Amino acid sequence: MPDATGAVEPLPEPPDPVRGEAAFFDVDNTLMRGASLFHVARKMYQRKAFTLRFAAGLAWKQMRFIMRGETMTDVNSVRDAALAFAIGIAHEDILALGEEVYDEMIASKIWPGAKALAEQHLSSDRQVWLVTGSPVEVAGVISSRLGLTGALGTVGEVAEGLYTGRLVGDFLHGPAKAAAVLALAEREKLDLSRCWGYSDSYNDLPLLTVVGHPVAINPDSRLRRHARANNWPVYHFRSGRRAATVGLRAATVIGFVYGLWRGFARFRSS
Repeated sequence: MPDATGAVEPLPEPPDPVRGEAAFFDVDNTLMRGASLFHVARKMYQRKAFTLRFAAGLAWKQMRFIMRGETMTDVNSVRDAALAFAIGIAHEDILALGEEVYDEMIASKIWPGAKALAEQHLSSDRQVWLVTGSPVEVAGVISSRLGLTGALGTVGEVAEGLYTGRLVGDFLHGPAKAAAVLALAEREKLDLSRCWGYSDSYNDLPLLTVVGHPVAINPDSRLRRHARANNWPVYHFRSGRRAATVGLRAATVIGFVYGLWRGFARFRSS
């Protein structure tokens, strides 16, 4: 409103609803049981997009992934196979496929505790992002259906509406996940020291070490050892919302202790 001199006072800056905080969730074996890409492949097999032999190979990798966690050999194999069979497929078909796969296969695989944990972050006005090597189209459907902020995923190149079999940027795995989160944090003005990271895999260590509150969910053996050695919380969200409530509180406290420990270690080594 103008004052006595006719000058107009500037409006106050709107409050920042997220306060610079966010939570980043890996998807496969962290938010859901198994690998999301496997279910996309399964749906494509139903549509006769590839052979039974190829589908059986993916099913075997899915079983090993559930039982022992991911290995770089399997990750690279599935990535290369996915790129190969994507050549010539219409982008709009994959978008529609993602919706079908979520409804028919993925929704029932979401860990209730991990879902409740994501919801608690949202209720605290934090952004919640999925960070996954799965196609961004599939990750986007999962994020949208769960009411999350958004998703970072692997981007396949599209030309004239069809996939070319090449990637745009890096396969979102390992260090590439951390790089994507750093770029997102800069864009969204997030303070990563006040953010959470969740994963089941030791390969996601670059992501977990850039946030102030790293948490291991359903961890593989290497991540479990690393988490315990560094005082990170370790949880198996198979018992529903109560586990998520305890987990969020403990993750906050233990993450703070970890931050103090890491700061002391850096001070001692300087």
